[in-house]
Amino acid sequence: MRPLRFSLMSRFLPLLLGSLMLVVLPADAASLLGRMEGDTYVSANGEFRVRAPVLPELGGQIEDSESVVTFHDDFGTHVSIACFEMDATQRWESDTRGLRDYLLYFFTDIVMANFNTRFPGSKVESARYLPELLDGALVAYSLLPGGSNFENQDSTPGSTPRDPVTAKRGTLLFVRHRHVYAISIEIAERATQRTTYHQTIEQEDEQLSGRLTTLAGRMTFTRDQPRKP
Repeated sequence: MRPLRFSLMSRFLPLLLGSLMLVVLPADAASLLGRMEGDTYVSANGEFRVRAPVLPELGGQIEDSESVVTFHDDFGTHVSIACFEMDATQRWESDTRGLRDYLLYFFTDIVMANFNTRFPGSKVESARYLPELLDGALVAYSLLPGGSNFENQDSTPGSTPRDPVTAKRGTLLFVRHRHVYAISIEIAERATQRTTYHQTIEQEDEQLSGRLTTLAGRMTFTRDQPRKP
């Protein structure tokens, strides 16, 4: 398993890290690698489209690469959708492990490796498999020390928060048309409300799960066959 793990890490981790260093663009910018059709974002690889969850008139921004798109605004939205093609090795891994264990493996070895590289001490809080969602999906919750996109910064450029919040993200993973998807959403309120924020773990999980499944429900996949009337 070591060669396979290295192969997956070497392929996907640079892509995930690289997506975080893209130039941030207005939500209606024409210079995206993907494209906007009205209020709908079409992925650069052509695999999916989704109605953008941010508005340019409210400061909404989009950054994308060939495999990852991120939507962000200043009002509490930070959403990323990653879509990676599965090569023969990964398809074998999925068939051998079974979908549930493969998605958990991808989350712990790829997604969490990315989080830990950026935010040391990141950990998985919990995860559960939903066989009825998207023909089988994994929803996982992670805690990222200092990993909030909504942290109040000191006035000095480049400074870090004196008391960084531990961000919480939910990630929904599933496979469609030989591509593995990872949708990630942060609970902004942990950083924006801070002392007045008192959600329980169960309430946070329900909130993230609801937001993730709602966003997934807005996605359409290019190679899906149209339903017969």
